[in-house]
Amino acid sequence: MARHFDVLVIGAGSAGSVIASRLSEDETCKVGVIEAGHVPSDPAIADPLKWTMLQGRDYDWAYRTVPQPYTANRIHEWPRGRIVGGSSCLHAMAYVRGHPSDFDAWKEAGGEHWSYQGLLPGFIRSEAFTAFDAPTRGRSGPLDVFLPDDEVSPVVRAYIAAGNALGIPPLTDHNSGELIGTTPNSLNIRNGRRLSVADAYLTADVLARKNLTLLTGYEVEHLAMEGDRAAAAVCVVDGVTQRVSADRVVVCAGAVSTPLILMRSGIGDPAVLKQAGIDCISERGEVGANLQDHLLALGNVYRSKKPVPPSRLQHSESLMYLNSENLSDSSGAPDIVLGCVVAPSAAEGLSAPAYGAAYTILCGVTHPTSRGRILLGGPGSNDRPIIDPHYLETDHDRLTFRKALKIAREVGRQPALDEWRGAEALPGLDVQSDAELDAFIAKAASTHHHPAGTCRMGMDQDAVVNSDLRLNGIDNVYIVDASVIPEIPSGPINAAVVAIAETWAALNRA
Repeated sequence: MARHFDVLVIGAGSAGSVIASRLSEDETCKVGVIEAGHVPSDPAIADPLKWTMLQGRDYDWAYRTVPQPYTANRIHEWPRGRIVGGSSCLHAMAYVRGHPSDFDAWKEAGGEHWSYQGLLPGFIRSEAFTAFDAPTRGRSGPLDVFLPDDEVSPVVRAYIAAGNALGIPPLTDHNSGELIGTTPNSLNIRNGRRLSVADAYLTADVLARKNLTLLTGYEVEHLAMEGDRAAAAVCVVDGVTQRVSADRVVVCAGAVSTPLILMRSGIGDPAVLKQAGIDCISERGEVGANLQDHLLALGNVYRSKKPVPPSRLQHSESLMYLNSENLSDSSGAPDIVLGCVVAPSAAEGLSAPAYGAAYTILCGVTHPTSRGRILLGGPGSNDRPIIDPHYLETDHDRLTFRKALKIAREVGRQPALDEWRGAEALPGLDVQSDAELDAFIAKAASTHHHPAGTCRMGMDQDAVVNSDLRLNGIDNVYIVDASVIPEIPSGPINAAVVAIAETWAALNRA
């Protein structure tokens, strides 16, 4: 049976869950949501401590990059959620809005709506902060933001004290406006369980709305185009091809799948499409380009003098954002990030002590300048994409990463950690020169799971979407997800993706 909607949302991940929930508040708007995966049924998803074990399960797209020359020619696993809730069912649950100046490039690309002040109402509408009552914090939104206290590991408390001893300022949390400093992570956890964006926005009451239909197991092959409009999404459902039509199409498939859907629809770089055997119907050369991601070095690992108690949260309990040139300067955006994991955290191929016998200080670069690209591996949805993030390709990224590792070790040496710190297991005390540090980073750098930018917003003619997030050259297709981000913000991007979706929904209610 053919289905038609006023608005068709492609993808029930973070952005799609918000869009579907908010647009269907208007009872006259018939909203459909199609999702390649299904409603979560694995109980491990809800357990905050098990997020590191979810990769590779049947609800993971399980993408992989091509070998990366600057990370010792390693292939990087890129887990992404193929499930209602998307990657918010897989990630580490940290909630970080970003530094206000992170959004200056967004404002330049799309106008005031996408500045920090413009996005602030969207942040507030989404949030339910448990620890604050202030006009800049959401109190009644769907998405719980939990700031732990007694649950924080004593190892993490010592790590925070070590940072403070170096002059790094304490923060109340990561979402007060300032970002440089030390604090436990704010988390999307409710009553001890992971709160995915779908858990928050696609509740039973929302899904019971007569004007909202969630269709799972619908994998989008391409958009069927009629002139400068998308007539329908062509989907594969249990091996059968079906069309779902709509007056407006909102693509919320994420920074990997969104450009792939567009390219399979004939929208992209003609040369790229021709190589995949697809005719170009709308030339958009930057579809799939501008790929950005955060890396973390896994990691600066220390053997512990005494058993490390298991985390009561989600292992990675505190991010520390810093100005690498002046650790006590709390103004402006950070350029590096550290993190404390209450466990040994080592990249594949590196040897680490057993669980309970070590802890880790992670480090990374907040604003990488390397830019990659996603290409089609073939004309169909079953063809594996070619993901080339160009990790550590720029001198800036390699130099800043080296600074970050040096500062991680400086924090790790502080007296505040004396009662826990045994021998440094990674990179090891024999690794001291810049060349040795760079070689270790190449082996240890791993994705922080923040791909963004592949359908960037802009006012220039090359931009993929305009300031309204409408796909340039196509009348009725919008893109609302991490792919529209022109420059990646300082921290985990899920909070910003939710704010993007809240802002777009507020501007586009029927």
